[in-house]
Amino acid sequence: MSSTWGNVLKLSIFGESHGPAIGMVLDGLPAGEAIDLDAVQVQMDRRAPGLTAGSTPRREADLPHFVSGMLDGKLTGAPLCAVIENTNVKSHDYTNILHLPRPSHADYTGSVRYGGHNDIRGGGHFSGRLTAPLTAAGAVCRQILEKRGIVIGSHVFMIHNIYDTPFDAVSLTAEELNALNKEPFTALDLQKKREMYAEIARAQAEKDSVGGIIECAAVGLPAGIGSPMFDSLESRIASLLYGVPAVKGISFGDGFGISGLCGSEANDPMYYASDGSVKTRTNHNGGILGGISTGMPLLLRVAFKPTASIAKEQQTIDCVSHENASLVIKGRHDACIAVRAQPVVEAAVAVALLDAMLIQGEMTSYGSSKAQ
Repeated sequence: MSSTWGNVLKLSIFGESHGPAIGMVLDGLPAGEAIDLDAVQVQMDRRAPGLTAGSTPRREADLPHFVSGMLDGKLTGAPLCAVIENTNVKSHDYTNILHLPRPSHADYTGSVRYGGHNDIRGGGHFSGRLTAPLTAAGAVCRQILEKRGIVIGSHVFMIHNIYDTPFDAVSLTAEELNALNKEPFTALDLQKKREMYAEIARAQAEKDSVGGIIECAAVGLPAGIGSPMFDSLESRIASLLYGVPAVKGISFGDGFGISGLCGSEANDPMYYASDGSVKTRTNHNGGILGGISTGMPLLLRVAFKPTASIAKEQQTIDCVSHENASLVIKGRHDACIAVRAQPVVEAAVAVALLDAMLIQGEMTSYGSSKAQ
């Protein structure tokens, strides 16, 4: 099992949903950076259950306890380790899935891969609970990025075919993102947000679940970050995001939609801005060309499948009797995973961007956005 990611900046996630604790280790952070722990907790609270429609009633304080790598509020250069205790577990809710795997969950594949030795309680290491330490890691990384003028934010773009207004791909500002990145479940159109809430409530009342899409952006990212081919900025971000449970799709810029355009429509015309920097009049490519940032807003969308654990009776198999069976899932589960995923997506993007920038050396200079 590999739960470590990164090049210069290496992130490791450990623990299981119903184990004593979960946590993360970040190795390669620059020493001397001041970290605001209150700002870290803001991101943890955004991900926490109970603040949005249809979220699991499991309540955890999610207070990351930093046991290494920080002294007097500053990074020491040693590996940064944070531990988050699990205090509200109900493992007995999962006794029936020991031999009745949940459809569309990792119960079956995890059991096959690890010979039945994986911790099934609450999903074990496959659980969305493991996004808490990822959020803590991203909360640290985003503070380092913000000091360099790079701001990350997101909104719920879609819940079960109810769509919010998309970001302005060209003129999106740090102020607009900052207005979104401190609250849970944000949308640009408040009426659409109300409709999303109603749709989640409807699914929950019917013992069902719904999926959704998070649109995430970063502004202030200079041109020239990333590499071509297999270490592209897209592939680095996507590789981390695909580690988030329930993520089934990622697109950058116009994504699949760009394939329906002509070249004259899809190409982003370039020009010199008044400050001498290079800009584009459109941003169909989402701020990345050839795997390298253009200096325009970085835009991506992340698709989350509906929660696999639903209260409706479902068809499955009995791994002991080797017969077909039915299953009614107990326990505490989200009716829509996507509404709590905003800070998780932002965290993954923050970790990936900081790693990409550290690869290129000097923290205050990453090349010029001006044409040579």
